[in-house]
Amino acid sequence: MTPRFRIPPGVPLAALAVAVLSACGATGGLGDTEPAPPVSVQPRPEPLWSAWSGSSPSAPGEDPTSQQPPPEPLAGLDPLGPGGLAEADVREVLRADTRLRTLADRPLVKKPGKPGIRPPVLTDLTGDGKPEMLVAIDVESGRSVLVVYYEKRGKVYPILFTAGRRLAVETLGTDLLVRSPCAEGGEQAVRFHWDGTRMSTVSDVKSYGNGGKGGEGGSSPTSEPGHPGSPGARP
Repeated sequence: MTPRFRIPPGVPLAALAVAVLSACGATGGLGDTEPAPPVSVQPRPEPLWSAWSGSSPSAPGEDPTSQQPPPEPLAGLDPLGPGGLAEADVREVLRADTRLRTLADRPLVKKPGKPGIRPPVLTDLTGDGKPEMLVAIDVESGRSVLVVYYEKRGKVYPILFTAGRRLAVETLGTDLLVRSPCAEGGEQAVRFHWDGTRMSTVSDVKSYGNGGKGGEGGSSPTSEPGHPGSPGARP
């Protein structure tokens, strides 16, 4: 008779999955003639501004709703040449962005501790073979703003806008992982993925160091691209 497996009440599914996998591993493993299953290498977070990553990073964002209009191209910016964003002047791009033009003349900073514009990072987040421009600006209040610009047919579109305290930004494959501290010693990590229109939130995880409860979702600053940020997302 096949024994029935009952799930004890209150056991998380994640813990249950580990228990099931452990039980499967105890049955003797592969036979002598069975080939080993293929192993896929999972991407690891790669810091984009490593000096700002800190020893315990985390980040903000709010899941964009499907009702949002598509990002609009920056007005007042001359069409980009064949070099795209790789040859664009970051200050000119910021001046064309109505949300950030007042910060466009901030000094460029190469290390944390001073307000200013971090060195722009070029990386392909959309998979089209062309790099997007990532710009992070730190302000006197201790908050930072992050924006991702995408180029198509010479026009520049802001496809992600988010803000928070002491942002640490990493790539995870072609995804973007944004981390920042949150209340009571906790951390927040938000993962963004290109959905064909914008960088949308695929996970929002909060962890707490003082015995608090963590989870996905929850309140967080806006990550709404191509649209003015809410008060919580302003630098």
